[in-house]
Amino acid sequence: MLIYKIFRADEWADLQAEGETDGAPIDLTDGYIHFSTAETVAETAAKYFTDIEGLVLLAVETDGLDPLKWEPARAGVLFPHLYRKLRLADIVWDAPLPLIDGHHQFPDLT
Repeated sequence: MLIYKIFRADEWADLQAEGETDGAPIDLTDGYIHFSTAETVAETAAKYFTDIEGLVLLAVETDGLDPLKWEPARAGVLFPHLYRKLRLADIVWDAPLPLIDGHHQFPDLT
């Protein structure tokens, strides 16, 4: 199963340069890396990344991603949280999230 991480351009550039990351500022604060599912990632973008340009969507395969925990978050929905650094090798693919008319445009996640 693929899960998704939204990064700002500088966070993505840092991951590419360093090969691993502790995540975005919210990840550092919470002590784990926040991910979304295909069903929740657009809501995540709308809630936390409104009007931010230059975003990148990262897809990560859950198989072998350890320690990954599914924990309740918004409205009790389970979200995947990674309790280690995110490694460049974990990334299956990346895609830009262009901002058009105030909405981020997602690739097909099905």
